[in-house]
Amino acid sequence: MLDPISLRVSFAIVAVTLLALFYFVAYRSTRSAYAGWWCAALGLFLAGSAAYLLDGTSQQWWANPAGNVCVVAGAAAVWSGARAVEGRSVSWWFVGATLVGLLVASALDDPGTNEWSGAPVFLGLMTIFIALASVELWQSGRSGSFGPGPRERMYRPILRSLAVMSTGLSTFYGLRLVAFLMVGQDGRAFAVYLGTEVTTLVTTVMLATVSFSMTALSYADDTLELQARATSDGLTGLLNRDELVRLVERRWRGHRRRQVHGVLVMADLDHFKQINDTYGHPAGDVALQMFAAACRSTVGRADIVGRFGGEEFVLFLDEATVEEAHDVVRRITAALEATSLPGGVVLPTVSYGMTLVSRGDDLADVVARADGALYAAKDAGRARVVVADGATADRTTAP
Repeated sequence: MLDPISLRVSFAIVAVTLLALFYFVAYRSTRSAYAGWWCAALGLFLAGSAAYLLDGTSQQWWANPAGNVCVVAGAAAVWSGARAVEGRSVSWWFVGATLVGLLVASALDDPGTNEWSGAPVFLGLMTIFIALASVELWQSGRSGSFGPGPRERMYRPILRSLAVMSTGLSTFYGLRLVAFLMVGQDGRAFAVYLGTEVTTLVTTVMLATVSFSMTALSYADDTLELQARATSDGLTGLLNRDELVRLVERRWRGHRRRQVHGVLVMADLDHFKQINDTYGHPAGDVALQMFAAACRSTVGRADIVGRFGGEEFVLFLDEATVEEAHDVVRRITAALEATSLPGGVVLPTVSYGMTLVSRGDDLADVVARADGALYAAKDAGRARVVVADGATADRTTAP
């Protein structure tokens, strides 16, 4: 027979090691909510295991109920961490009520002499909380809530593996509950296959595996953050010039069979230097951010928007016509005009140059055409749209 005390001591050593490694290696680098909850879960499991070491001593009367509460609170932290992956929280009134109920059930079940005090409630709550975590992880792994892209590709396999493991653990605790109710803790089937020794081994392996998966999730966050810093403009959050060019060229290669790819628009904030000179550079930064926000709220998911440099921006409207591009520009202008800034700061108007992108076009030539149209809009009085190749849009202050 396996020695329960030795197994619990081994479990405690593993939990301490995992907690230290996960905190210093994963949590401190990301400070993500789910990583924080996993640290809390490890700490609570460790506290529960330490309390159970007092079973068989004069302190069992309080240590056993305390151990039950700590372990179930750890399972609740696992559930909370699973919800935190997508930014959701749990109802801590519900969790608190269940923990109080467990404490009462354990305290009324002769905890001084009964090492299994409150066991039905304990096993039931462990099954419920880990099952709830499983549901959250399965939904996160297949819902597509992260949107298409590298985040979804990196998260999905990790979340699915976590979902499989948590489903297995919740099933295990469910079987323990059924066996306990049917044959009791002294039944051979329960003692041999679902007793303390087997549970400690299963939980130890599960903690180690889940910790590595959670570390992989934290590593994915770090990788995505580094990618975002390398590809995004730090002020506006839009694509930077290099990433903008790369994505547009890749999109054109994917459209090589189409005659028309879409419309490329160059936008420039009018009299931008006056904003900086009159109100200061922070006001200029806000103006750039407001224009970027107007673009993000207007363009479609298939479109590409980036800061080309200074106060100049590029929009590639995928598969759009010139008329559809005019509509996008009008909506961007309307969103910008609806924005008010404190301190009497007046947002600048915007000039636009656009050109139709056809099969075989070179990006540098297209940018040059759109840039020429933009200069024509500036020369014509600003706050308007000019289409390359001589076509012009409505020349008003609201494009």
